[in-house]
Amino acid sequence: MASLIAKGSSSSVLGGLRVAVSTARTYASIAVGGDIVSAAPGVSLQKARSWDEGVSSKFATTPLKDIFKGKKVVIFGLPGAYTGVCSQQHVPSYRNNIDKFKAKGIDSVICVAVNDPYTMNGWAETLKAKDAIEFYGDFDASFHKSLDLTKDLSAALLGLRSERWSAYVEDGKVKALNVEEAPSDLKVSGAEIILGQI
Repeated sequence: MASLIAKGSSSSVLGGLRVAVSTARTYASIAVGGDIVSAAPGVSLQKARSWDEGVSSKFATTPLKDIFKGKKVVIFGLPGAYTGVCSQQHVPSYRNNIDKFKAKGIDSVICVAVNDPYTMNGWAETLKAKDAIEFYGDFDASFHKSLDLTKDLSAALLGLRSERWSAYVEDGKVKALNVEEAPSDLKVSGAEIILGQI
């Protein structure tokens, strides 16, 4: 369960809109030292792909163990494809530093959002980031719900979405975890911070 550490409300700018957001801050149920696969039992993600690729794969999903076990992974979550900070700052921070991650022995850099895999695919192509970063959809937010990393952004017409966060995961074990205070922030979850934690 999450622990409440602050109360109140404020406003935040998301995609050019100022929206009211709760400043109540919770710790995620996943923490440094925890196993990300065990924290989300039975959960799979949907690799970004075209509709035709989805049909030909019979809409296959990817179990978390296939993503994390035996690998060094940097994963970052964000509120959604095509939104302001996500498109203009968050993803580019990782795309522009991919060589530094590879030099540190990272097997994959993953972006995940509460979107379908087709939207994630189109967005990755638009950002010219698909060759550097693996994009996954969490279409029903089951992954983020399991980790206690969801945020209600209904005020911005987005519904239930992901917190903005990043983690360094080694063989499923979380070695570093960073969660932003607000979805419009990019203070602790960008590439530069996690590079210094590997």
